[in-house]
Order: sequence, then structure tokens, then C-alpha cells
Amino acid sequence: MKRAIPVFVLTVAGLIPVWRYHPSTGAVETAQPAATPTSMPSSASSSRVVPGTAVSTTKGVFQVEVTFRGDRIASVRMLQAPHHPQTRWAVPELIAETLKAQNAHIDSVSGATITSQGYRESLQAALDAKGS
Repeated sequence: MKRAIPVFVLTVAGLIPVWRYHPSTGAVETAQPAATPTSMPSSASSSRVVPGTAVSTTKGVFQVEVTFRGDRIASVRMLQAPHHPQTRWAVPELIAETLKAQNAHIDSVSGATITSQGYRESLQAALDAKGS
């Protein structure tokens, strides 16, 4: 009985930070690849920035912004994303895959399925908006 009280008190003290934890829902800033200057025809050198729609998921809201140079995707930037460990390491991989594929048909990042789905939906919306 003498051990039960300290064990109980220490257990409760250890659980207090867990009970008080509230995940944040702010945006994640990601580094964009630097554009390399190249000589391109004037019609292909025009840039256009198109935001995707905000996609609500169980992890939070995802929204991308796509910069096009001509018909190619030059860069992708996250406008909104939850502060989540999976999001922080998955988004750079998703952006790199998007720049390589030049479309929204990219694989999900293992362990970040919801992040990947939200990213792809917002990316596809930006690609659709660019076409119109």
C-alpha cells in the first residue's frame, strides 16, 4: 500500500502533458526549388500562379499553390497544411514527385496517406483551374 500512492501520483503527473496536448492547425512552409534561368521562347517563359482548393481532411486543411512556366509545373508551395510530423516530412517528397511527374498522378508517401490525399486533391484542383 505504501508504494501504491507514489506510483499513482507519478502516473497522473506523467499523464498531465498528454491530456493537455492540443495539436496546432497552422500552415507549413516548405522550401521551393530555385528556378534556374534558361533561355526559353517568350511564349513559354510566362509564369502563372494558380492556387488549388482548400481540402479538409481528418488531419487538417491542405491547400497548394502551383507556379506554371508555360505548360510545365515550375514549383509547388503549400498555402495551408497542418503542423503534423507526417506532413512535415511528406510534403517535400510529394512536391519533388510532382515536379518529376508534371501532373497529380503521384504515389502516396508511406505513413502519410491522408496528407498525400489532401495534397493530391488540392494539386489536381490547381491543375484543373490552370486548364480553364
